[in-house]
Amino acid sequence: MLPLDPQADAGRRAWVACPNCAARSGCARCEQGRGCTRHWRYLLSNTGSLLHLQCPACTHVWTHETHFGATRSRRPR
Repeated sequence: MLPLDPQADAGRRAWVACPNCAARSGCARCEQGRGCTRHWRYLLSNTGSLLHLQCPACTHVWTHETHFGATRSRRPR
């Protein structure tokens, strides 16, 4: 298991499902798409609509594209 990233700050949070664990399964608020006080992820940084996250439950690190606002094209320019 990885340690928490040095950029992990409980003041910067996101409510996105972790692709590595099921920490929020069974939570009624999370299953309704609403944020709860227990099942948030560390928002390490972002670049436009691309979020860099870490799960406090399993410490998995991943990126998540929100498709909100200015998104990146996957096509080379």
